Amino acid sequence: METLQRLTRRQLDALQVISVKETPERGASLKLIASSLHLTAPSALAHLTPLEGLGLVERYRGKSRLTEKGRGTLLEYRRHHRVAETLFGSLGLAPEETCVAAREIDMAISHRTVEEVCRAQKHPAACPHGEPIAPCRSSGRAG
Repeated sequence: METLQRLTRRQLDALQVISVKETPERGASLKLIASSLHLTAPSALAHLTPLEGLGLVERYRGKSRLTEKGRGTLLEYRRHHRVAETLFGSLGLAPEETCVAAREIDMAISHRTVEEVCRAQKHPAACPHGEPIAPCRSSGRAG
């Protein structure tokens, strides 16, 4: 099972919060993460602890930072989400609906499936919202 498929939606949300809130000088505090997720500090910590166990987050002196593996997992998620949005957009859903539909499957689909969908969609450069989609690992973008 791929790392992304092991995560809960809340754990993924925690990764995204840390990504936005950490700075080069310091990580994100538990209080800030909890507040951003609308959780208590103990509940937020319950989501962070498994992330640390998976090697996605490191904590030091009460501050959380993404590891390289954590950054990579977040990039994979964004690719999965944007490719799924593109698929739903090709089926006629409006851009705001593509995001909702993509969230239903983006964490569950494998990298291989994302690559197949991307190939079938002729390697789109951007999702329906204009956000860039990283090229396939195996083949790059078809012109």
